[in-house]
Amino acid sequence: MSTKLDLDVLRDAISGTAAAFRCITEYQPAGGPGDKVFPPTYEGGKYAVETRMVNGKPVGCVLLDSVQSQANRLEQALLEAHYTKQISLPLIETRFDQEVLLKKFTVTSLDAPHRIADAIFRDSLLDGVIFRKSEKGKLLDTTDIRNAAPLFGLNPTALLFGLWDSTGPRGGLGAKFQRALVSEIVGYDAVAGIKTSSRIDPAQIMLGSGPLYDRKSKSNNVPSWTLDEKAGSKKLGKDGKPSEANHGNVTPGITAGGFTISKAVQTTVLSLAALRRLRFPLNGGPDSDPNSDLAARCVLVALGLTAAALARGDGDLRSRCQLFPVSASSWELLDKPGNWPQSFELDAGPAVTLLNEAVQAAKNAKLPWEGKISLTPSGELVELVRRSQVLAVATGGEGD
Repeated sequence: MSTKLDLDVLRDAISGTAAAFRCITEYQPAGGPGDKVFPPTYEGGKYAVETRMVNGKPVGCVLLDSVQSQANRLEQALLEAHYTKQISLPLIETRFDQEVLLKKFTVTSLDAPHRIADAIFRDSLLDGVIFRKSEKGKLLDTTDIRNAAPLFGLNPTALLFGLWDSTGPRGGLGAKFQRALVSEIVGYDAVAGIKTSSRIDPAQIMLGSGPLYDRKSKSNNVPSWTLDEKAGSKKLGKDGKPSEANHGNVTPGITAGGFTISKAVQTTVLSLAALRRLRFPLNGGPDSDPNSDLAARCVLVALGLTAAALARGDGDLRSRCQLFPVSASSWELLDKPGNWPQSFELDAGPAVTLLNEAVQAAKNAKLPWEGKISLTPSGELVELVRRSQVLAVATGGEGD
């Protein structure tokens, strides 16, 4: 029987000997059992397939959402809750809104792949000073698992999802924090399928109507290609087929693609053992206080549980890979070996309340908890982004 999670439960769990909170959720494709799902592809268009042992038997599996992708989804769920004012998190932000840019955007510490240690923030300015040279930025130079309070105040999610400050002043010796929250989604009994491709051109442009040439002189009132060989520099693509300019039919084809599965399983583990190693001395002191340690760890546990609760409702992983849970999920507390884990319910609303209570308790314990820190990209970084945007428009690429 499930009971509700509250702050007292978190305090008891993190201050005791419990190893982890665990949530295992089973899904089916939104189209129903037997519907095909499309996993992510990796280098060379390959799927991440492997054999896992289940009840002593080998089972073919395919990765539907990786640990890294899940971390991104959990962080985005927290960012959305922050923007809608359900929660309030410390947030580093660099705004790329300069007039010279073709596309304007914002990067936060919940977007950047290396979180607060990302090169985007490293090469941005706080009040006219390079961020890592500023008073707040220099806090990262001395943070470690025995002095995690500065990072807690600036970017607490980095203590959950992991951080390696490998591009900071200390290089490879920079602060390193392991992932405390790990989640992935795997499809079981995976059977590879096929996919078809075809296109009927409404203009009925035929293969022999070319060849097409890359136009020498580009202008705003003609296409970038031409049928006039003299006006062109070279044939489009290999032989100037209309399809090189996305005209004409695409011959129906069959290639490998997608999988059918018996089920998809999301496994989320929040390690209390990893969080228990963290110390939070106040005001740069040499020693931490057990009360501040407990308050900070409770916030991190609540933050992880809330991120998972907020993201649980979105099973739309990508095109043709939407999953729906078979039943409501619950958290298990792995505490006493040999004992059946205690089960807890935690929906998004109560999770947000729990996090806000934990944050308030941490503030009462005098732990740092910054608001938004707005950075300005350096002139060199703006120019690098501008050139990349121009290049992307010219080549149609996304960079390497």
